[in-house]
Amino acid sequence: MNTHLSPPEPHPGAAGIGGQALVVLIVDDVPDNVAPLHDALDEAGYTVLVALDGESAIRRAQQALPDVILLDAVMPGIDGFEVARRLKADPDTTLIPIIFMTGLTETEHLVAALEAGGVDYVTKPIKPREVMARMGVHLRTAQHVKAGAVERSQARNALDAFGYASITVRASDGKLMWQTPLARDLLQRYCGTNAPYTPPAVLQWLRRHLGDAQAQREPPRLTLESGPRRLTFRLHQQVGDQDGSELEEATDGDWLIVMQETSDAAVLESVAQAFGLTAREAEVLYWVVKGKINRDIGDILGTSPATVKKHLERIHAKMGVETRTAAAAMAINRVPLLQPQHGG
Repeated sequence: MNTHLSPPEPHPGAAGIGGQALVVLIVDDVPDNVAPLHDALDEAGYTVLVALDGESAIRRAQQALPDVILLDAVMPGIDGFEVARRLKADPDTTLIPIIFMTGLTETEHLVAALEAGGVDYVTKPIKPREVMARMGVHLRTAQHVKAGAVERSQARNALDAFGYASITVRASDGKLMWQTPLARDLLQRYCGTNAPYTPPAVLQWLRRHLGDAQAQREPPRLTLESGPRRLTFRLHQQVGDQDGSELEEATDGDWLIVMQETSDAAVLESVAQAFGLTAREAEVLYWVVKGKINRDIGDILGTSPATVKKHLERIHAKMGVETRTAAAAMAINRVPLLQPQHGG
């Protein structure tokens, strides 16, 4: 009689994207409870990690980033509910599906498990085959979400290479949820803000035009200026997973905003050449064309209104005009780049 036993076939759900074994973290303060489930998962081809208390569970999850966590609800010290809440609050572990293992069957306990961030629960005594069946469903969902997030991140970062930076803002509380490296630099330079804070001007503009976006109308763009450079914001689309029924309310959604920086350095050079102006005089005329008064121009250029007035007098003399209105009109007629379609 042949007594050779073939190794068990790997469980079909034990391999993730790329064929690597999926990692399962089991958290239970009673080692005897863990052993049968550990052995079953190991035989099925999963890589199994174990933690015997809440603090260890949080550390192991943050270090190993498992694909799924099987979490005991009732433990001394930090219980499973608190472990789940902390992991869901951490951006690095928030997407890991958590399945509670509990002997509690009262409705309020099960509701508490789901409110803490669990996607499912199994009741004790644990049946390994049932656990693996439940895991399979949630692992497939998590992998799709993770793959989609990677694709979206790659697509958005790719925009940086073409000069288009992007951010994601949550309309409900104004939190800046995500940004490309270029977006981070631009927001710091133009607004002096860093994530998770959205510049007030951007948040006000977003909330003002959410109705247009929801109605699929192109909202007006926002432009912030810094000298001859400007940063333009375009409200692109609502992002995030929808449940296939009603769309999220606009005030609850995350919105992708695409930004592009442009420069009028070439315009200033053309203005200077057209009228024989100095670089500073060209800047003054540029802002006159934009409708700025002397005080505003002084604030922009870091000089006094009196100095701006002297520059303007020399500009009038060189252009052969007597008023700022005439100077602006002549500049627009002579320098095509100053015309509105080129001004953003």
